[in-house]
Amino acid sequence: MTTKSKIALGILGAAAAGVVIGFLLAPEKGSETRKKIGKTAGGWADSLSHLFDRGKEELENLKEKGRAYKSKAEDKAAEVKQSFS
Repeated sequence: MTTKSKIALGILGAAAAGVVIGFLLAPEKGSETRKKIGKTAGGWADSLSHLFDRGKEELENLKEKGRAYKSKAEDKAAEVKQSFS
């Protein structure tokens, strides 16, 4: 997990805690609070989904880079092996 991802998750967690505390202390009816919680949870779900999608994309990019490096290393090894033949 990158530093940026850790920071993003930390901020998201702190925001979530703040919202929950705010809802618990708000002098509103329970039905209104539940609606707000539902809307907020939906937003968090969207944010987390986007974060996971970005993580998957980054993983695929890393896999591609790894394959490219592996191919280069195999080519170089073949060159070295052939030079000793």
